[in-house]
Amino acid sequence: MTAFSDLKLDPKVIKAIDEAGYTTPTPIQAGAIPHALEGRDVLGIAQTGTGKTASFTLPMITLLQKGRARARMPRSLVLAPTRELAAQVAENFDVYAKHTKLTKALLIGGVSFKEQDQLIDKGVDVLIATPGRLLDHFERGKLLLTGVQIMVVDEADRMLDMGFIPDIERIFSLTPFTRQTMFYSATMAPEIERITNMFLSSPARIEVARQATASETITQGVVMFRAGRRDREATEKRALLRAMIDAEGEACTNAIIFCNRKVEVDVLAKSLKKYGYDAEPIHGDLDQSQRTRTLDGFRAGSVRILVASDVAARGLDIPAVSHVFNYDVPSHAEDYVHRIGRTGRAGRSGKAMMICVPKDEKNLADIERLIDKEIPRLEPPEGHKSAPAPVPAASDEAGEEKRPRRSRSRSRSRDEAPSEAPKQAPEPVEAEAKASPEAAPEAVESPRDETPRETETRNESRGEGRSEGRGGRRGEGRGRRGGKDDAVVGMGDDTPAFIAKSFAERRAG
Repeated sequence: MTAFSDLKLDPKVIKAIDEAGYTTPTPIQAGAIPHALEGRDVLGIAQTGTGKTASFTLPMITLLQKGRARARMPRSLVLAPTRELAAQVAENFDVYAKHTKLTKALLIGGVSFKEQDQLIDKGVDVLIATPGRLLDHFERGKLLLTGVQIMVVDEADRMLDMGFIPDIERIFSLTPFTRQTMFYSATMAPEIERITNMFLSSPARIEVARQATASETITQGVVMFRAGRRDREATEKRALLRAMIDAEGEACTNAIIFCNRKVEVDVLAKSLKKYGYDAEPIHGDLDQSQRTRTLDGFRAGSVRILVASDVAARGLDIPAVSHVFNYDVPSHAEDYVHRIGRTGRAGRSGKAMMICVPKDEKNLADIERLIDKEIPRLEPPEGHKSAPAPVPAASDEAGEEKRPRRSRSRSRSRDEAPSEAPKQAPEPVEAEAKASPEAAPEAVESPRDETPRETETRNESRGEGRSEGRGGRRGEGRGRRGGKDDAVVGMGDDTPAFIAKSFAERRAG
């Protein structure tokens, strides 16, 4: 069995490894470190949790022992897709390089540029960064990459998934052609093949496990869930998750719950807190200081449940996670491997459970096709009760009763309205005229008061003899044009009563 002492690492690095409690390298470390120490490009493919970070950190520290950093010109560069992963790489570097004089700088969002600029100005041996913040410093003229001797891309497939291809290509173009390049990833997508062919020179390919496989120490399962009512799916699904957590009892010492959307992360974390669970959210939209506090609390045990988006799915080394719950089936099958890889690390046992609703069954099939095995189906926990679903027969009968009622009400309104409107409309005006003869002309002159008469006139004009009325009116209109005694010229029987009344009053005056 290979030991770290057999890998030709610097004695100071070996001492740090011994103090950290490690004696035997993992397969990816044993396969990649010798090639990296020879200066070759490395393409490392291994499932998450197998020690990829140490497989490039240890040879980097050994190779950088000779030489000296210059201001604004880092000697090596490590790119990570997320702030958390970059911070974790920095922590590993601190552990393994504590007996050396090598310096580092961490460039991530959420930290002031001023502090980062001060570190760069002093000169650093190792620069650990996310692509966006690295390019920000470069464009501000605070950083030069022409002195980079070793370049590492960690979680390369995640870089590509997050749309960093243009940034990665630009960063590569800013580094020397003679650099040593190492790509590390859990999966090997066709797009990564193109990138590696473009930027790596005859790399040593180290693949210690079949692509996209889950650790054998993880017990997997999925609950097929169908809500009683569509509008209650979210509520019933959250109730099912709580029942699953409760069913695990004391075995669930801590857990990470993964959601597909950031909004769902916040909603679910708030719901769990409401029901008394110690849960905190973490996703990319949160402030960096809050994300750091949440992760530190989860590692320390003060936070039991971490509700996360995929920002926490890749590369985060959180020890002793007992459970992973996939509240949503990941839309990308590869993400499933990374999510459940947060548990069962370093030979520990873990449990990964998932909730699948009908719309996610296609994604579930893609996952099973990728991992080349069927995920065992689990029954919902005993005592779990979904919201009461409506009985189909009752709902159908209710629907049948409502439809005829609406149709009858419409038929009554159509049949009764024409007969009632002419009878009821004139009554208020006639009553007012009888009660106050002097006020009657004023009431007639008001267009609002005459609205019923206008309605009655229109209803009469829409009667059965409408076509005859049109013809008669046209004929009468032609005959009246020369008459002098006509009250209104050109409007015929369609003249509103209040207009005709006003003309009659003027003629009488």
